[in-house]
Amino acid sequence: MILAKVVGTVVSTQKEQSMEGLKFLILQQVDLEAKATGGFVIAADAVDAGIGEYVLYATGSSARQTTRTDKKPCDAVVMAIVDNWEVQGKFKYKKGQDD
Repeated sequence: MILAKVVGTVVSTQKEQSMEGLKFLILQQVDLEAKATGGFVIAADAVDAGIGEYVLYATGSSARQTTRTDKKPCDAVVMAIVDNWEVQGKFKYKKGQDD
């Protein structure tokens, strides 16, 4: 799983039939301090995440193991919305505080 922030959406009116009904999000990878670290990825949304939220996403064959992405041509999926994270006893992020 990879930690990321939802920074946008992608709309596609023409797509593989099995992908109908899926929402696509633009994710920016972040480090444990919530600082952008890597590139961007487009991921199918399995948990109804929104712009500005921190999420966990998976890639590869793991991306096809959620209820919404089962047996679909998907290489990245948002599978969790992060409420908080803690490192060595210190909270680095709490949803609703300093978003």
